[in-house]
Amino acid sequence: MSTLQTGAPARTPRRVALASAIGTTIEWYDFYLYATATALVFNTLFFPSISPTAGTLAAFATYAAGFGARPIGAVVAGHLGDRVGRRTVLVGALVLMGGATTLIGLLPSYATIGVAAPILLVVLRILQGLAVGGEWAGAAILAVEHAPPRRRGFFGSFTQLGSPAGMLLATGLFFLVRMAVGDQAFLEGWWRLPFLASALLVVVGLVIRLRITDAPEFVALREQGKVARLPVVEVFRAAPRQVVLTTGLRLSQIALFVLVTTYGLTYIAGEIGRGSSAGLLAVVISSALGLATTPLWAILSDRVGRRTPYLLGAIGGTLTLLLFFLAVGTGSTVLVVLAVVLAINVTHDAMYGPQAAWFAELFSTRLRYSGASLGYGIGSVIAGGFAPLVAAAVVGATGSFWPVVAIFAGVSVLTILAAALARETAFDELG
Repeated sequence: MSTLQTGAPARTPRRVALASAIGTTIEWYDFYLYATATALVFNTLFFPSISPTAGTLAAFATYAAGFGARPIGAVVAGHLGDRVGRRTVLVGALVLMGGATTLIGLLPSYATIGVAAPILLVVLRILQGLAVGGEWAGAAILAVEHAPPRRRGFFGSFTQLGSPAGMLLATGLFFLVRMAVGDQAFLEGWWRLPFLASALLVVVGLVIRLRITDAPEFVALREQGKVARLPVVEVFRAAPRQVVLTTGLRLSQIALFVLVTTYGLTYIAGEIGRGSSAGLLAVVISSALGLATTPLWAILSDRVGRRTPYLLGAIGGTLTLLLFFLAVGTGSTVLVVLAVVLAINVTHDAMYGPQAAWFAELFSTRLRYSGASLGYGIGSVIAGGFAPLVAAAVVGATGSFWPVVAIFAGVSVLTILAAALARETAFDELG
């Protein structure tokens, strides 16, 4: 029997999907708070003794540390998720993420405790990375394993809704607090409020997650003693190709997202002005639209297959990233918003909407948590964690965004190849 079984369990696909969406929203809210603060706050408060450019690079390095911890979280969560149960791991991930985020809100700045401040910031960021490394696959798998046949893309997309919803909450709250108190008061302490709010959200998430159960197929495996003894080792032996392909599928999607929504805020501040709200406004709007576009792309993948929309997004991503940089160069808030919407809600969501179902479908029930976690986590650290750092370094060295676009185009080629080579799974039975 799985642990932490309390209350009436949620067994219907819709209830499980909704629970996955709400829980993942809270996790991504915490994760994206850090991303937003990295671009707007941390370089000033935690790295003030170095030049602005170096401070930005240092802040993005701490951001990358969270992505670097994801594969470790994926290995641990995959092992436990394939042996003990999906839900138990999700509860632990939520508590770890919420605790780390709340502590960031309480962390003294460099001016108060000196070099200990950025060190502690990195430690807490790593804890966030460990948590989110185990979060996504578990939530996606629960939704997909409970879904009706031929609707796995749609139900899996509820997990994906956590990303735009979490981003909407994080950037929206940052935007409102900043507008309400002004830039100076925001930097002096009000930036902490969104982080401290995480403690309340974790309580809500726990109430929801403690009411869901693992899918019957996995429960049967566990009761029959057929779970993998070392799932992570076995997945590399039995399905190495799938791990490589899911890693490739992740690259362009996550790189595009963080370049536009995280590094993009810093780039906008440098080009238009630090007081500009264009970046936050664009991210808020695209996040709100993502609540509709993400499931729409997933529904399309249920009808035409996962590969078609994924290729559309991977091929079009370079063009939309280029349009984003060009829009920022005009200084027009309207054009910036339109460019972010095009990049995120069209090309990015074309990949992100079907992603949960495709990743889950590529692995068997016995190794699904480990396999999906590894592909997702490895791709995240390669293309997601380092993308803002590389972009900031390249633009700082060359003074041009064109090399960033060229590098991203190379990453997109890898995703296109992965999408072309991966098995089409939309119309198969879930193994």
